Amino acid sequence: RGLVSVDPDVIPLGTELYIEGYGYAVADDTGGAIRGHKIDLAVDSYDETIQFGRRDVTVYVL
Repeated sequence: RGLVSVDPDVIPLGTELYIEGYGYAVADDTGGAIRGHKIDLAVDSYDETIQFGRRDVTVYVL
């Protein structure tokens, strides 16, 4: 928890973020499917993944 995968062309690695519905996080990884204005949140469990789901969120760069 607290880590997100990003497209480093949009959000540089190491950037501190606030994500509505998730909380504070740091951009720490990239992924093949993470392009443009998409992020991938790290969560603690499968149940939390299902509960949060896939959604549009507002991301604030701190």
